[in-house]
Amino acid sequence: MEFRPCIDIHNGKVKQIVGGSLKDENNQASENFVAQQDAAFYARLYRERRIKGGHIILLNPVESEFYSATKAQAMQALQAYPGGMQVGGGINADNAGAFLDAGASHVIVTSYVFRDGVVNYENLKRLVSLVGRQRLVLDLSCRRKGDDYYIVTDRWQRFTQEKIDISLLEQLAQYADEFLIHAVDVEGKAQGIEQDLVKILGDWGQIPVTYAGGVGSFEDLRTLQELCRGRLNVTIGSALDLFGGTMEFEKVCRFCHESE
Repeated sequence: MEFRPCIDIHNGKVKQIVGGSLKDENNQASENFVAQQDAAFYARLYRERRIKGGHIILLNPVESEFYSATKAQAMQALQAYPGGMQVGGGINADNAGAFLDAGASHVIVTSYVFRDGVVNYENLKRLVSLVGRQRLVLDLSCRRKGDDYYIVTDRWQRFTQEKIDISLLEQLAQYADEFLIHAVDVEGKAQGIEQDLVKILGDWGQIPVTYAGGVGSFEDLRTLQELCRGRLNVTIGSALDLFGGTMEFEKVCRFCHESE
């Protein structure tokens, strides 16, 4: 189980937010932490620790007045750690190449691929032809509806009809190098993981999958490791001391390294 760091950027600043609170209207989000340092600071830190595979997420839509500032922060982080981090948030066939050229190892895509509530395979195949499967991460972040988990788009605000199950994972794995999955209902709350979702993902485990959402303690990390049988990678945001939490960054890195 690898530790995959994150840099979430909203309104031009590195933040940790409550995932379900994000709203495009008036650029709103409930904030757990707003960093004094810029995104490049965190990218350099991850580079110094030689931690790869983390993700930079732009949390403003292109139409937002803050998008330019958010994008500038992301570009600075990519330049600070070329080849070391993935980037997502508003990625499509028109702009993916620019982020890769700026230093991203992969582009992370959701809304461009999930259109009108379903997978748009035309868009997905177009992306693969442009950037290559080996440089594409599909963001399958989801929310619970009834007993199941459904992929959500548009900065986690819109439900699709696509349910997270083995069949969907198998189908989409043909087009992606990795999956990134935020459990949105617990994202930013540091009050425990989505255990049912972790079991589904751990039972599959055919390509790298990074799980994010709800980890608030080392007990949560141990539970995650046991449920997924070490098959998932993990991101920790608000609970990490880098972002105002209590879980020490260095201890988290050691724990994940020792669990591999």
